[in-house]
Amino acid sequence: MAVGAFFDLDKTIIARSSTLAFTRPMFRAGMLGGVTLAKAGIAQAYYRAFGAGEDQLERVKEELANLVQGWSRDEVMDLVAETVDEVVTPLVYSEALALVDDHRKKGHRVVVVSASPEEIVRPLCSYLGIDEVIATRSEVDEEGRYTGNIEFYAYGPHKAEAMVELAEREGIDLEASYAYSDSATDLPMLEAVGHPVVVNPDSALAAIAEERGWEVRRFESAVTMRDRLSGAAVPAGAAVATGVAAILAYWALKGRKS
Repeated sequence: MAVGAFFDLDKTIIARSSTLAFTRPMFRAGMLGGVTLAKAGIAQAYYRAFGAGEDQLERVKEELANLVQGWSRDEVMDLVAETVDEVVTPLVYSEALALVDDHRKKGHRVVVVSASPEEIVRPLCSYLGIDEVIATRSEVDEEGRYTGNIEFYAYGPHKAEAMVELAEREGIDLEASYAYSDSATDLPMLEAVGHPVVVNPDSALAAIAEERGWEVRRFESAVTMRDRLSGAAVPAGAAVATGVAAILAYWALKGRKS
């Protein structure tokens, strides 16, 4: 059977929120208003200061879901494709890229598992050279516009469920596989494999890792994709927080109906 290496995206591979990274291009394109941009910034600041639990994230998702309706999925995908080079220039952890390369050399299946929307995760991961993705999928109508509903929310236990389904379908041995994440909300994802590894963990996950004797890694060096080609690295001290901010930004950035 195959061995998998399952990576969370934000703050595990990328040293910032993948979703928030696209807010500025969307603002320039007229897709995102100044008020919504400000709200996303407030949510980001709140998350960085206080964190957020599962109940809070669920409430945010439910309250903002009605803002999604009417946006064209193709327009979002086109904008992401056009600006991915600009956006991925923000910092990527060099340690994570080295791990991805190491797993590939060993013949392992590398899969990114992210709560961010598929429209953002897929082109971003493709830019990073990662083709297999599990991400949040939004429902679209027959005209290709968002309905305001979510087909699959890649968060918490749903990540683990999707991993199990993929493993059964593709013949992946989860007991021999690896998972990497920074957040306690990804505990089910980490528990689904035989080799859980916590990366720059939040306080809750750090405590769990210590109690269970899980491996802990610190990712501190970050590169842009251009820098990586030249071997340069820079500190990642200004990494953007995820969680509430990422989910709020995702729903809010689609708040203007086309």
